[in-house]
Amino acid sequence: MVTPNAQTLVVSQGDNPSSDFFVHPHLAADGMRFAVAVLNGEPPPVATPLAGVVFVRYLTPAWRKWVEENRAQLGRLVFFMDDDLFDLGAHAGLPLRYRYKLWLLACRHKNWLQRMGVELWVSTPWLAEKYASWSPKVLQPQSPYTHSRPQKTLFYHGSASHGPEFEWLYPVFKQALEQDASLSVELIGNHKVRKRFADQPRVHVLHPMKWPAYQALLARPGRTIGLAPLLDNGFNAARAPTKFFDITQAGAVGIYADHPVYRPLVRHEHNGLLLPMKQQVWVDAILRLSKDDSTREMIRENAKKISHT
Repeated sequence: MVTPNAQTLVVSQGDNPSSDFFVHPHLAADGMRFAVAVLNGEPPPVATPLAGVVFVRYLTPAWRKWVEENRAQLGRLVFFMDDDLFDLGAHAGLPLRYRYKLWLLACRHKNWLQRMGVELWVSTPWLAEKYASWSPKVLQPQSPYTHSRPQKTLFYHGSASHGPEFEWLYPVFKQALEQDASLSVELIGNHKVRKRFADQPRVHVLHPMKWPAYQALLARPGRTIGLAPLLDNGFNAARAPTKFFDITQAGAVGIYADHPVYRPLVRHEHNGLLLPMKQQVWVDAILRLSKDDSTREMIRENAKKISHT
């Protein structure tokens, strides 16, 4: 028997727009408490009866087995889709790899879902009409941005020669993102950089670009803190402090390595931060600057005076 306070379990491939636009707001509007499980993770033990289980777009054999073994304690079963996932003909023209994913995680499970009496929720009247024999329920999209907080952009624009700096920054970004939900990270890097930072939330990796495109990028507003680490090696000894001008042009405050390259130009706490290459020191500085609007403004204005002379 389902208790009044029982939760609904939402099973999805991690954070995703389908859940945020449709499933989560629908459950919340109905006053339903819900928890989230990851599709590729281990299905949880069912200690107490659930109010229901909602599969968002996809299903796996492991979760099918879990449903069959625990059916009496799962309450209502629901499958939500916001694309035509069950019709192979509708997938013609899509990339072969994506078509295989749709077959593997959705299409081949259709008959099982119907045998198990799973309810169908869909995102549009078009889908509801196509699958009318299933008596689907149409969910209306809701904005997931209502309660989102403004983001401050922390950025590092490296090149292929900055591989060691990217690696050095990984734990810095990891700690900063964990401790300050208002921070996002912008990187310029190659496929290797994208893969390295793929497990971190709120990290955006831009492809390397030509100089005119980069100048236009810096002219767009919205960046808050720019980083310029330099590890002590022979190649870095020959660099010039041009990142000072890049960071200032971006409208941001710079944190620079306390290195001979930057010492002649950057005065600590005046027109930038000049820090030793110690990761925790950089994390602490990022978190402090993120919360101190007045200090950022003062440093930024002082940097602009130098940059524009």
